[in-house]
Amino acid sequence: MSDPAFQKSRAARVPVEDNAFHILIVDDDQRLRDLIGQYLTENGFRVTRAEHAAAARRAMEGLQFDLIILDVMMPGETGFEFATSLRTTSDIPILMLTARSEADSRIKGLEIGVDDYLPKPFEPRELLLRINNIFKRSSGEVATLSILHMGNYVFYVGRGELKCNDQTVKLTERERDLLRMFAARPGLPIPRHELAGGESAGNERAVDVQINRLRQKIEADPSNPVYLQTVRGKGYILHAD
Repeated sequence: MSDPAFQKSRAARVPVEDNAFHILIVDDDQRLRDLIGQYLTENGFRVTRAEHAAAARRAMEGLQFDLIILDVMMPGETGFEFATSLRTTSDIPILMLTARSEADSRIKGLEIGVDDYLPKPFEPRELLLRINNIFKRSSGEVATLSILHMGNYVFYVGRGELKCNDQTVKLTERERDLLRMFAARPGLPIPRHELAGGESAGNERAVDVQINRLRQKIEADPSNPVYLQTVRGKGYILHAD
């Protein structure tokens, strides 16, 4: 992973809400620690940083975390040793980072009980996807996204704002509601009757009209949508970047 990769993937700052997921980053590389922390903050997460296992333990004494991003190779207690210790008392999700790509290292981490394993270098968006997948698995539900990327378009879920190249795109309240529903179930089809609020078939037909209008605002070619697609017999699905 390189600085240019982070620069390319940076989003406009999203206000971090009080109920946002809180992530603890444990890595002795300050530059990487800060880059990951800034990127996750910009994507709506709360972040705390620790330079080694001892600092992470001190942070965990006073704060509650939803996930730990943990480097393997650290001075003193390694990531493997820290994860092994954590698993005796906690089932907090752990995403392990390592420069090692050998299968035996990945297997060792999974045997310890880490939830996922991401070799360096990696793309920031892959990190974000893996984090959201971990939250989905650990909760049994899909983690609501705080921001949706759709090409040049960015939708900020908390404040209901759609922007294209930093320019605000006007949305109706209904269009905001639809985008928030898709953000709550990223990458999954939503039936038309649910988008209509479970009401009549007439309202389902109205949803089709509303979806078409929304496509006019987020698709380069609304007649051949890339992001907001129809799922035959099921409804609609939003494929965010």
